[in-house]
Amino acid sequence: MRIAILVEGRTETAFKPHLLTFLRPRLPQRMPKLDFVPYDGRIPTGAKLKRAVANLLSDGRTPADAVIALTDVYTGTRPAVFADAAEAKKLMRDWVGEESRFHPHVALHDFEAWLLPYWPQIIRLTGSNHRPDWTNPEQVNHTRPPAVRLAEEFRTGPKTRRAYVKTRDAGLILANQDLSVAIDACRELKAFVNRILGLCDKNAVIS
Repeated sequence: MRIAILVEGRTETAFKPHLLTFLRPRLPQRMPKLDFVPYDGRIPTGAKLKRAVANLLSDGRTPADAVIALTDVYTGTRPAVFADAAEAKKLMRDWVGEESRFHPHVALHDFEAWLLPYWPQIIRLTGSNHRPDWTNPEQVNHTRPPAVRLAEEFRTGPKTRRAYVKTRDAGLILANQDLSVAIDACRELKAFVNRILGLCDKNAVIS
């Protein structure tokens, strides 16, 4: 099975090897080919998204069996494009239409929410002594989204004192970490992972 995954940029692409490490033992005979399709900042919207999905599903050489679109709810624009996860998924579904092989998913409020469960690792990397002021990573919202909080830790941490670079530092945070930690803490990540598992083997879905 080939699953094409539309993502916002290279940060999510850096997430791919960690996702594959999690999936392989759960899909020993049915491991799909995951093709991440990165865009520069945001995945397409409206008719452009519909065309992108149709092109991937009808590719003459290697058509996708399914297409997943993974968007941040926080887009950095004012006013916000999406009020919440439900609206983001509804709009993507409306834009693409009733294509059963298309599956809209979100990172709430951005991809870095899926890194926040690894706060002890973030503290080790940055030398920061800040304690998290949240209990649910996916409730860190538009006001001060997860990416902003991570950037602050890397900028002010005594071990780093530098800018947070998504493609480099996401990999450092996830290195040798158990993805189950983030899946258990982040409902939207769990839904995204379960979508992949369910497309390949319904018995592999995480309860």
